[in-house]
Amino acid sequence: METINIQGLGYHEINERLRKTAACRLTGCCGERFLGAGMDAGELTIEGVPGNALGAYLNGGNITVYGNAQDAAGDTMNAGEIIVHGSIGDAAGYAMRGGHILVKGDAGYRAGIHMKAYKDKVPVMIIGGRAGSFLGEYQAGGIIIVLALNGGRPVGNFPCTGMHGGKLLLRGCWEDISFPAQVTAQPAEREELEEVRGQLEAFCVAFGYDLSEVLNSPFTSVTPDNGNPYRQMYVMN
Repeated sequence: METINIQGLGYHEINERLRKTAACRLTGCCGERFLGAGMDAGELTIEGVPGNALGAYLNGGNITVYGNAQDAAGDTMNAGEIIVHGSIGDAAGYAMRGGHILVKGDAGYRAGIHMKAYKDKVPVMIIGGRAGSFLGEYQAGGIIIVLALNGGRPVGNFPCTGMHGGKLLLRGCWEDISFPAQVTAQPAEREELEEVRGQLEAFCVAFGYDLSEVLNSPFTSVTPDNGNPYRQMYVMN
């Protein structure tokens, strides 16, 4: 694996060098934007804190961050995987339409906003800590899972506002969370957890958790109602 110290380098130069190697490790990272943007394949390891739009338009490959990541990670990503061994900023997975985002820590506001799915592409975002307000805003597809492994309330205010597709799974029983009238929150069925067992196992392998302990809890499933008025704004019938 090639190692590049990126201090003083611009993102154009960094990404050009990334395209020439199948596996690369970046050191000295401190707020550089657009790292791995448009990457089609390969393995990228980042030490430090990447800036906004990490892995934007990602179309394959694997990005692993040993640190936190800033806003808009995985913006409009189509495939591949982003693994963050820390917390992540606002709008993670904005318009995400494929691939996986795994976050050990917390996520900021508006994670999964406009997430969507198409045919066999079903994006998945797993947040090991908690998520900020407006989680899953206008979600149209895909799956968001919040585990709250450190305890406490898993989401901030106004989760699933405008949600008209996809699914949100919250570890624990959360009847006291205020969801909009156009969605249904209820205990998750065993079949729903089996559907995401593989993704949860990948999360546990990445961050050193025990899958049986993670699943040793009830989950709350949130889905849009069939009569959700937002569907008429985004879906052709």
